[in-house]
Amino acid sequence: MTTPSVARVYADINQNMPRSYWDYDSVNISWGVLENYEVVRKIGRGKYSEVFEGINVVNYQKCVIKVLKPVKKKKIKREIKILQNLSGGPNIVALLDVVRDSQSKTPSLIFECVNNTDFRSLYPKFVDYDVRYYIYELLKALDFCHSKGIMHRDVKPHNVMIDHEKRKLRLIDWGLAEFYHAGTEYNVRVASRYFKGPELLVDFQEYDYSLDMWSLGAMFASMIFRKEPFFHGNSNADQLVKIAKVLGTEDLFDYIDKYEIELDPQYDDILGRFPKKSWHSFVNSENQRFVSNDAIDFLDKLLRYDHQERLTAKEAMAHPYFAPVRERQVKAPRPSSSAAAADTAEAIEGLSLQQAEVDAENLRASLKRDSTEMEGGSIQSSSQVDAGASMSIDASISPG
Repeated sequence: MTTPSVARVYADINQNMPRSYWDYDSVNISWGVLENYEVVRKIGRGKYSEVFEGINVVNYQKCVIKVLKPVKKKKIKREIKILQNLSGGPNIVALLDVVRDSQSKTPSLIFECVNNTDFRSLYPKFVDYDVRYYIYELLKALDFCHSKGIMHRDVKPHNVMIDHEKRKLRLIDWGLAEFYHAGTEYNVRVASRYFKGPELLVDFQEYDYSLDMWSLGAMFASMIFRKEPFFHGNSNADQLVKIAKVLGTEDLFDYIDKYEIELDPQYDDILGRFPKKSWHSFVNSENQRFVSNDAIDFLDKLLRYDHQERLTAKEAMAHPYFAPVRERQVKAPRPSSSAAAADTAEAIEGLSLQQAEVDAENLRASLKRDSTEMEGGSIQSSSQVDAGASMSIDASISPG
């Protein structure tokens, strides 16, 4: 029996909201018009969906079409309800519409399109200020969703879309997100291995928003140390070993004792004893320009075994590491009342109508030439998925 744990912040958000806010099982989905959208090309796939770049044939705006694979209706309702509750939030991807095929009943989510650059080619181009800026922008999204009683549970580079030219960031893929209720035991089979918090790896089910802060910390470590991913485990068990080789086993056992966690016997043979490593030991000539004392202090306050000790998103935003970002944003503020609306409008604002009509015609012509996967531009699930593909579930990408 583990020791109960309650989130340090936003613990009772859902408790104080009407049941209709968080009871996604009773959601009635208002379906849009399927024929308003045409598929252009496939841009990604994941465990639960396939993703296409599309076009709204009514207003000629580009969009992203996420075609959901057959899953429990409850999971689909959860994702839709969460996206609706977060609508207009800072750096949250905008859900524009929900449609479904009349025959197959396959649902599709229509999102704003972000001109994303893959993180593997983008992150190496970052200067120190870029890392500070984009992590700060991601923290805005996390504090907002946490303040709405929602855990993302899958924070990783693949789910952070960045339009570097516009310096615009969007947190996407809310398929694993969940409402936080204090005292609830959650499924530990969430998040991607390299970004799983220790609580998931030791089967501690009463986790909270702080899980997202570990994932952000793992992302941040890979960005400043130029090591992707930072914790590179070959399995969930090995992932904990990789973490222990950096944070040490002494603090791990203290964490396990504090919450009376029963460690899986498999760890007896593989965990061993490891001293805590200094963060400075990861500094080299290639990454030293990113590793200031403030950066190390910030990282150290995120990557803690004990989820209760990690910075909250709001605390993180106040850290000295982000002083240069805060100073610039104070000097050039956007009117707060319309900031979210302006971001969304800018995101779905495309080319001029005349140019868009030309583009739309070109896209339709392209569709007629290549309709091997999608019949007549309608939105359907593809029956075959490339086994070797490794694209992100919600990969909101425009043609480069």
